[in-house]
Amino acid sequence: MATEIVIAQTTIDDEEKAQALALGPVEARLASCAHIDAPFTAVYRWKGQIETAKEWRISFKTTTERLPELEAWVAQQHPYEIPEWITLPVTGGSDAYLAWVVEETATA
Repeated sequence: MATEIVIAQTTIDDEEKAQALALGPVEARLASCAHIDAPFTAVYRWKGQIETAKEWRISFKTTTERLPELEAWVAQQHPYEIPEWITLPVTGGSDAYLAWVVEETATA
């Protein structure tokens, strides 16, 4: 069976923290790369109140095999009480790019 690729996402309210959350998993080969989106305004309900915050979205490209370790790493490093963590299956793409994701997340 071919290795499955996923995009995992989280958000954070500080650009420097976004940089750190993006860099760590790439250095540890838990993700082949991470994209940090430009800041946006999040509107959400938290503890009974409507909140707004400026946040950055981090999207990691990884494999289903590395996903549990990536999720644990982000959960440990993330300062939010309940950080966003969602995963999106990659259902297609360039064979060369998908192979690169697999290669860059392979354990030594």
